[in-house]
Amino acid sequence: MGNNYYRINKRDVDFVLNEQLKIEQLCELERFKDFSRDDFDMIISESIKFAQEVLGPLNQDGDREGAHFDKGDVKAPAAFHKPYKLACDNGWVAMSNSQEWGGQGLPTVIAMAAGEIFSGACTGFMLYFPGPGVGHMVENFASDDLKNLFCEKLYTGEWAGTMCLTEPQAGSAVGDIRTTAKKDGDTYLISGTKCFITAGNHDLTPNIIHGVLARIEGAPPGTKGISQFIVPKYWVEKDGSVGKFNNVTCAGIEHKMGIKASATCTLNFGEDGPCRGYLLGDKENQGMKQMFQMMNEARITTGLQGIALAAAAFENSVQYTQERIQGVDVKAMKDPNAPRVPIIKHSDVRRMLLQQKSMVEGMRAFAYRLAMFEDLGHSHPDEDKRKFYQGFVDIMTPIIKAYCSDMGFEMTSVAMQCYGGYGYCQEYPVEQYCRDARIAMIFEGTNFIQAADLIGRKLNIGGGVLMQNYMAYLDEFIGGLKSNGKVGALAEKLDAAKSVLLDTTMKIAGFAMEGDLDYVMSIATRYLHMFGEIVIARELIEQAAIASEKMGKVAKDSSDYAFYSGKVHAATYFANNVLPGVEMKAKIIENRDRSCIEIPDNGFSA
Repeated sequence: MGNNYYRINKRDVDFVLNEQLKIEQLCELERFKDFSRDDFDMIISESIKFAQEVLGPLNQDGDREGAHFDKGDVKAPAAFHKPYKLACDNGWVAMSNSQEWGGQGLPTVIAMAAGEIFSGACTGFMLYFPGPGVGHMVENFASDDLKNLFCEKLYTGEWAGTMCLTEPQAGSAVGDIRTTAKKDGDTYLISGTKCFITAGNHDLTPNIIHGVLARIEGAPPGTKGISQFIVPKYWVEKDGSVGKFNNVTCAGIEHKMGIKASATCTLNFGEDGPCRGYLLGDKENQGMKQMFQMMNEARITTGLQGIALAAAAFENSVQYTQERIQGVDVKAMKDPNAPRVPIIKHSDVRRMLLQQKSMVEGMRAFAYRLAMFEDLGHSHPDEDKRKFYQGFVDIMTPIIKAYCSDMGFEMTSVAMQCYGGYGYCQEYPVEQYCRDARIAMIFEGTNFIQAADLIGRKLNIGGGVLMQNYMAYLDEFIGGLKSNGKVGALAEKLDAAKSVLLDTTMKIAGFAMEGDLDYVMSIATRYLHMFGEIVIARELIEQAAIASEKMGKVAKDSSDYAFYSGKVHAATYFANNVLPGVEMKAKIIENRDRSCIEIPDNGFSA
């Protein structure tokens, strides 16, 4: 069995959930009235235990063995079978989904925290669980008959699920898909090829339920003519019995840089005989709307993957730098007899550790807040507040996906640097964290697609109401802290950065009105990063405000004091070393440099 390197800072998880977000307030809502803070605490403790005892030891094993393809069959790593059953038996599969269909009915924020823990312990294993997303789509859009056939089995993990969008010739251009559907009685015959399908085929479950986008004969071109189908690997009859193989064949799996344990498949539908599917919903050509529910859920969990791996890499790099003895204190560098010190004593290593700490802890708080706001958006009794919370989730979805996956990969690279040469070697875990993190920037819509969504769609919804509401939310937060002697100066820095973001937003709107869409798209990613830096700064400054108050109530030699002190230093570091990037990026955008647009195609390489 491989080494188990998984580490998680439970103290920080508890701080975000209980001291910062105060998630026990969710128990006041009708939907969660049967839960208590003690329940939440127990679930987090048990999820950490499951991650450390069951999933952590799988990570290296799964990476070394990988998924295997043999004559159309795909085998998951051998060590995954027993833990898969354990995860199902323990109810870890569909934590926040409806209890009516076999989910646990927990708040999304608890599922988010557990998801971070599980994904950090073994990302490759967690990629075999798209089933609840398919089940949730069925629950929301399908007939009662289809719900009865599929929801419970997908929520309990008895059957797996997938999301089949991408095609070889279309990539992210979903409107260009060629997979077809032909009416055949009360079902449809599906024909086409999908690629890059996560967990598209494997031997962990007896059936796999595919959510497949296809175009019905005669449908309009582009995304308007796309429908969503539920296509089982083995046909499921109306009485729930499992019938014949449904001609969903696997043509091969990808050989990847990371997530090697995850089976990334090319699937052929209807190549070797009839492949049948159920239309999702009671109307044709509704596929994009239905798919986006699952896609947005997946985008959030993809951002979480970046956070989880960055957090695991950070915790390991802290431990390593405390134990690795190398060099002397810089003040004694001319003394050959000076004692050698742990590398955590070296200033640049400390810089890298604090860079990771501030980013990881800020991203964690952002992810958990987004999840809690999703709970409030669904269940708060006040309709106006429900709209605000849902609007927050909508505008932040591209940011958590893109910014947190970008920074997740970057932080695993910084962690590797803390190790020096050993970090690049497989005997330590960070090289795998780095490889596994890289895919999150690409799948579920590349990060540019997220930036284009933010600028092109989210900023324009309701005449800009999502942005206006977020700015008001920031103003209220900053206004409450400006007179705070401990963190008021940090709040002022956030206020200045917020004004720069707002000014840049207006300038970009001007570029778009001029029709210069090429330029707008060329700076979309930079703009999203500006937004992300402000979002993370807000979380860290709130943490510092809470921590600075509590530092006065605990002994200076206590672990609590050290923890709270770390919060203040992390916020200070971020405000002084990362947040100034907002103004820098704004100046770059204002420069309106069009060189990447104007260079001739053959000018890149003569």
